[in-house]
Amino acid sequence: MKSKQRLLFYILLAILLVSACSKDKVEEPNKKPTNPDESESVDETALYQAPFTGVMSEEESLRRPVAVTINNHPLARPQSGLSEADIVYELITEGNVTRLLALFQSELPEQIGPVRSARDYFIHMAKGLDAFYVAHGYSPDALALLNSGYVDHVNGMHYDGTLFKRSTDRKAPHNSYISSDSIKTAEETTNSSMEINKIPSLSFHESIESAKIGDSTSSFVVQNGTHPNFTSTYSYQEENGTYDRTVNGMLTIDKTNDEPIALSNVLVFEAVHQTIDNEGRQAIDLESGGKALLFQAGIVKEIEWVNLDGILTPFENGDPAKLVPGKTWIHIIKTNPGIGTNVSYELGE
Repeated sequence: MKSKQRLLFYILLAILLVSACSKDKVEEPNKKPTNPDESESVDETALYQAPFTGVMSEEESLRRPVAVTINNHPLARPQSGLSEADIVYELITEGNVTRLLALFQSELPEQIGPVRSARDYFIHMAKGLDAFYVAHGYSPDALALLNSGYVDHVNGMHYDGTLFKRSTDRKAPHNSYISSDSIKTAEETTNSSMEINKIPSLSFHESIESAKIGDSTSSFVVQNGTHPNFTSTYSYQEENGTYDRTVNGMLTIDKTNDEPIALSNVLVFEAVHQTIDNEGRQAIDLESGGKALLFQAGIVKEIEWVNLDGILTPFENGDPAKLVPGKTWIHIIKTNPGIGTNVSYELGE
């Protein structure tokens, strides 16, 4: 009798165990998989590449580029806003004095200037970049282009004292400034598009390490004429991967924040220049392309530049040359005497 009871006990126990196992199997699909390959993927934050700097960011900047002609006379230095420019172009105007075209897209500083007068080549560059163009004054050829509606723009000749403000610490024509708010007001007033519509065909390295292929050089000099006030010296800062810029012994800083200009790339483009009037104004060929030098990551490369859909673009071996993500300064110098005379550097080991 006891053996039968014992047998019945084991049978009931077995039934309970089977029932418990069945319940576990039913609940199995609700458990998270233990296989790493089957685990739920972790959401990664989307990153966006700034079109003119190549810098990756969590926020996508869709604002239209703004191109501002900035005074580069010694009495206009230090300028405001340059540390936030994606690209700065430096070109000769007249009398071997250079002027800057600063392009802002990823950032738009609170104050920019001193703003200076337009030249036709600045306007053509702004048009190619599809940028809203800002200047204060104009040459005769520039005025004709602006009056034709060739480019969306605002000019300080029509808004002096309103959208453009004069500083009291400097004398005209070295004291005209415009704010980011005034630029936005000007865009609205002129019914100009405020969103980017044209993406440049610029190419960027994934990291600075991949850019370190070429001849090593830690410093170099770019001349516009022979005057030291328009001769730039660049020094590579290995710890930051950027270049400092000095002119006539003075470090180039941003007046707004006293920060030095930190450049990831410096380019030198040769272009044909022609003097067109008694004032010494220049016609500059920005269509034909030509010889170029690229300085980045402590190295130098001989490349070329091409006008690609209106944008002056560095090329290497038939493709857009890769830039190091960050800010870029571009010198456009005369073909005569050219890079061989106007740019000097020593190669390292």
